[in-house]
Amino acid sequence: MADVNRTNGGANLLALRSHNTALVLDLLRGAGAGGISRLELAERTGLTPQAVSKITARLREEGLAVEAGHRASTGGKRRTVLRLVPGAGHAVGVHLDRDALRAVLVDLAGTVVAERCAVLDLGAGAEAVVAVVAEEVESLAKGVRGGDGAGAAGADTAAAESLPALLGVGLALPGPLDHTRGVLHRVTGFPEWNGFPLRDALARRLGVPVAVDKDTNAAALGLAVAGERGSFAYLHLGTGLGAGLVIDGAVHRGARTGAGEFGHQVVQLDGPLCGCGDRGCVETLCLAAVARGDLAEAARVLGIAAGNLIALLDIDLVLLGGRTIATARDAFLRGVAAVLDERARRAGEEPVPVRAAPGEVADGAAQLVLGPLFGRADA
Repeated sequence: MADVNRTNGGANLLALRSHNTALVLDLLRGAGAGGISRLELAERTGLTPQAVSKITARLREEGLAVEAGHRASTGGKRRTVLRLVPGAGHAVGVHLDRDALRAVLVDLAGTVVAERCAVLDLGAGAEAVVAVVAEEVESLAKGVRGGDGAGAAGADTAAAESLPALLGVGLALPGPLDHTRGVLHRVTGFPEWNGFPLRDALARRLGVPVAVDKDTNAAALGLAVAGERGSFAYLHLGTGLGAGLVIDGAVHRGARTGAGEFGHQVVQLDGPLCGCGDRGCVETLCLAAVARGDLAEAARVLGIAAGNLIALLDIDLVLLGGRTIATARDAFLRGVAAVLDERARRAGEEPVPVRAAPGEVADGAAQLVLGPLFGRADA
């Protein structure tokens, strides 16, 4: 995949991940097309005007920022406004489920500019799965160009067009796994993946940086980047059940990056055998209810498990996502909320709200690559 990482500009771009530069980039991203002045950047970051000028000059040289007009004068010199160039870099986010794949190409603003879907069998073996993922990523990357050119002039446009097409790939899939090392553990139902170094295998195949995380963590990161604040739990019900936890604005993965195995809390000691080896796991009970068409029972079980999580972590919000939720969103929202409302009433507390989660896992997976560029240390 040499054409994707065709220049050394990628190293330059990724080297910009200093704290101060990340602060400025994040504010540029937040300002949108309207842009932000250097004086405003200095005021909001606490940096000196001289430091901001040096940072923004380097960002313009790299094609990441361009001038976008001037602020109206309030009695002094008109302020030049800068904006981010969204098309100056791209990342691919991949959601690798047990039976399907969705891959998205996003720009620096997090906007999805292309996507691909494919049928996949996670049990087909590592070599076959890595080949499919690589093929989908390469297909997306073929259409990438450096800068969007809008509002850029001369050297800015040329610099933007010299950047590499792809900054990296974020890959999200069912856990458990080691996020730090990019190594899978015993994925429920697919023990043959245990110990496979997925991150390194895919990075060698593609020639770009790769980050690997659980699907629930990636989705939670995407929600936090998109503006969800405080402490919340993202509960994902698809072919399995898991949770992504955001505590005080940061994704909580735990000391061994294994936090969020929500589906394998036991709620029925003599219940049916789960693929993890225990009996009466929430995942097994919930999916069995869905399979027999009893959505009310599935939602009740999910609500009981969510209530346990709230009692343990005192979170502010529960967000529901995943393709099984999407097929009957209202039924799950009502059912889970009813359980949480009843628990809160007994305790004399306000119930924790339940909402459908916007966005997709693959979108959040792309933030595993983009997050550090904008100061998201928890990415």
